[in-house]
Amino acid sequence: MKALSGDRLFALIVTILVVGGAAMFLSAALGLLARQNADLGHLAVTQLVLGLIPGLIALVILRFMPPKLLMQSVIPFYIFALILTALVFTPIGVHTNGATRWLAIGPVTVQPAEFLKIAVVLMFAGYLAKNRAKLADFKHGLLGFGLIVGIPSLLLIMQPNTSTTLVIGATAAAMYFIAGAPLRDFFILGLIAVIGFSLLVFMRPYLLERVTTFIHPSHDRLASGYQIQQSLIAVGSGGLLGRGFGQSVQKFNYLPEPVGDSIFAVYSEEFGFLGSVLLVLLFLGFALRGFMIASQASDAFGTFTASGLTLIITVSAFLNIGAMLSIFPLTGLPLPFISHGGTALLAALASVGIILNIAAHRAKRRS
Repeated sequence: MKALSGDRLFALIVTILVVGGAAMFLSAALGLLARQNADLGHLAVTQLVLGLIPGLIALVILRFMPPKLLMQSVIPFYIFALILTALVFTPIGVHTNGATRWLAIGPVTVQPAEFLKIAVVLMFAGYLAKNRAKLADFKHGLLGFGLIVGIPSLLLIMQPNTSTTLVIGATAAAMYFIAGAPLRDFFILGLIAVIGFSLLVFMRPYLLERVTTFIHPSHDRLASGYQIQQSLIAVGSGGLLGRGFGQSVQKFNYLPEPVGDSIFAVYSEEFGFLGSVLLVLLFLGFALRGFMIASQASDAFGTFTASGLTLIITVSAFLNIGAMLSIFPLTGLPLPFISHGGTALLAALASVGIILNIAAHRAKRRS
């Protein structure tokens, strides 16, 4: 089993998240039955046909892909992901709720940013593995960071997709730190991040509104503060043990996007405090096991790749959970493996396949 999966414990954690996530998605989706124009069948089919099935196929392919071929695919995949992301600004791009983040491919939509996250991690991992001894040099350190991470970030900010930009930036900064970059560079990156975010808040009022709502969550309860108020009601209603699977009340006409970024609130209402702690522990276990695999990788590329992909998923998870608990501002990020979004589920499972590949070759090296 270990030779097949690459890492039994990591594979088990992912299996629990995927199977439990599918059940939770179906429960949350039932809340849409009370809403007009809700196409529950379409949601379920897209989650299955565009997310789970191709995601599992990608997981298996990437798990058994020769490491050399994976490394050779990094640059072409990075370029492909950039082009795919840029295509949202063409006539096949879909503009919804003030953002242009999707591509219309026949009857379905795809969010290229999910693939871009993987591409940036792989590209930066390869760069760090090659240049980690020269990161103190601006040309091989901060300049490389700026080009590999900066170009995708500009595309995402133009959509706009600020939350994904923050996740990619934070993940890349953590990878840069793991590689041993000088502290001077982190001061520069921090300064750029603060200035850039301040400009975005100034230019985009909805960002300022989210920050204001975070600071004063009870302000404007029926407008900007509505989602967080309904989320906190759902979480509080769960009590210690929850109302029971499928018994959430808030998913019916109260919580915005009960199958999307609000799904943790539905989960908390149905499974309570103890169930919520269990879910947090599962994501924590995912992170710890992912970092252990990274620390035991057979080469530097494997170390940086496993670290980056683990961070992409866990940072997104904890930002989503934290936003529903009013610990962080609302981001709109999905809860990995659980929220609706076929592209996000496909990308998460593909990331798992790469991590398991790295784990398997670690085992072979030590056997």
